[in-house]
Amino acid sequence: MQAPAIGIIGGSGLYQLEGLTDPTEHAIDTPFGKPSDVIFGGQLASRQVYFLPRHGRGHRIQPHELPHRANIWALRSLGVRWIICVTAVGSLQEKYAPEHIVLPSQFFDRTSQIHSFFGGGIVAHVGFADPISAALQRLVFEEGTALGSTLHLGGTYVNMDGPQFSTRAESETNRKLGFDVIGMTNLAEAKLAREAEIAFATMAMITDYDCWKIEEEPVTAAAVVGHLLANAATAKRILARVIPRIPAQLEDPAHRALDTALLTDRAIWPAETGEKLRPILGRFLDA
Repeated sequence: MQAPAIGIIGGSGLYQLEGLTDPTEHAIDTPFGKPSDVIFGGQLASRQVYFLPRHGRGHRIQPHELPHRANIWALRSLGVRWIICVTAVGSLQEKYAPEHIVLPSQFFDRTSQIHSFFGGGIVAHVGFADPISAALQRLVFEEGTALGSTLHLGGTYVNMDGPQFSTRAESETNRKLGFDVIGMTNLAEAKLAREAEIAFATMAMITDYDCWKIEEEPVTAAAVVGHLLANAATAKRILARVIPRIPAQLEDPAHRALDTALLTDRAIWPAETGEKLRPILGRFLDA
């Protein structure tokens, strides 16, 4: 049996993954619209890998405009069952300095958005108490540490709407609540990956101290470019070492997330909704 594919979602400054052989490009239309960009495929260490630039090549899509459902649906339709996200974040704690990497274990939602594949006659409530694959997170930590990068295992990513950066009052409040990093994109990806039964981990790449650290300049897009480029180079090195170690079996609890999540009786699923979600619900539809 072919090993499940691996998905990489690249963030600010990371628009491609080097070292892929047998390159392919996939322009996928989904029931939720078009993904952020073409999905790039290839082989790395005998594993099938698909790379998606979150904001599109050239950084064309604002955080609140991202087609998260289309992105995850498209990756799942290609057989992706493991995803590593690389995402730029601001630090809310002194110990997380620019160019450090935080591997969050938790999320806190400060957005006004809802992200789900379900509805239209099929109800599901996936368990999300532990949103990160601990096994995948551990692989990233081990390989990043072996390369000499500074990684922090665990922590909470607070997700804001954006696209504006935080006010000082917001930044200070988030910091005092004990949150570790702040970003605008990653929680939606984690939620939808869980619904799609994809094991998921995040590399949160620190670019700045948000704006709570008054002795530093407040964060601006221009000010973080240098850190973005350094972070992208670091992420590529880590990913090249992690991908060969990702299990070839569907052994993560996330891979069976829908076993206890689907509330609507299979007998009354609307056919149209079922087909719309076939990449996600195929094992139930074909049972």
